[in-house]
Amino acid sequence: MPATSALRRTLAVIAALPLLTLAACGYGSQAKDDDTAKIAAGAEKIDGLDSVRIGYFGNITHATPLVANQKGFFQKALGATEAKYAVFNAGPSEIEALNSGSVDIGWIGPSPAVNGYAKSNGKNLRIIGGSASGGVKLVVNPDRITSLKDVKGKRIATPQLGNTQDVAFLNWIAEQGWKVDAQSGKGDVTVVRSDNKVTPDAYRSGSLDGAWVPEPTASKLVAEGGKVLLDESTLWPDEKFVITNIIVSQKFLEEHPKAVEAVLKASVDTNEWITANPDEAKTAANAQLEKDSGKALPADVLDPAWESIRLTDDPLAATLDAQAEHAVKAGLLDQPDLNGIYDLTLLNKVLKAKGKPAVDDAGLGVE
Repeated sequence: MPATSALRRTLAVIAALPLLTLAACGYGSQAKDDDTAKIAAGAEKIDGLDSVRIGYFGNITHATPLVANQKGFFQKALGATEAKYAVFNAGPSEIEALNSGSVDIGWIGPSPAVNGYAKSNGKNLRIIGGSASGGVKLVVNPDRITSLKDVKGKRIATPQLGNTQDVAFLNWIAEQGWKVDAQSGKGDVTVVRSDNKVTPDAYRSGSLDGAWVPEPTASKLVAEGGKVLLDESTLWPDEKFVITNIIVSQKFLEEHPKAVEAVLKASVDTNEWITANPDEAKTAANAQLEKDSGKALPADVLDPAWESIRLTDDPLAATLDAQAEHAVKAGLLDQPDLNGIYDLTLLNKVLKAKGKPAVDDAGLGVE
């Protein structure tokens, strides 16, 4: 096998969109159960299930499940079927849990969803809905960088080789006409792969000139004196791009569609409630975040991070496809076959019942 082909295949396995964004933030805890809301008296089980296990990250970009857990929206929708929770730090571990059956439905970034779907040859999951858009920024040291052209020659962090922000930054670099070796990160810009948990300390020490990172890391950097030089949303049509999806095990979807529909209804209801009650929702999300991770976000981080996230029931399928194409162009991913990754049938049923327009799968839905 040619060396370049071998390298690409290695990168596809190791780095090809391993975990998006917020998954990479690492502000959550390892998978743990959190059974909080009480089952209403007289409620009935859905699909005869004793429980539905829901996975998400302890991260503000997963505001929908954080609030739905804290306020009991999932439990209300599931009746006497108990809503159970598993909180993750990383996308790969949630995909493993989905594959093993220890999680039925999960909130996750597009990168691990793409990677998990491709590695299973389209047999392990479906994306069944959207949850959030935006929340990714290029934050820089204003003493060293005052304009976008100043990024050339500087040291800029991304969360992980091949993760969604890394791919987005490499794509942006290429659009400037600059050259960077995707694997080493060396070139006209030095791309430093740095875990989001340590990036603020590295920035504070002066070893980084900036970072292309998701929330709440971006707002943590701003709290350290950084300046937002670019909001990634401005690079996308209508300033929207997927940051969090809802996925389900294909087996669970086939065997328990009523339970899946109930969780989707709870998600849509939660997004409506958050929109109508933003301050109370922010407090609820932070309370659940503290319960899940042991640490709430301070106001100077929480407030701007919350403002930069846009909740959406639409999975923004075309932007996921574009993200995968960017990874292919960067040489980090072999061309994946994403046909069938979406099944939006139940989501559109829920939306129709609420008088909302249907959402589109960008031609990547089940036939």
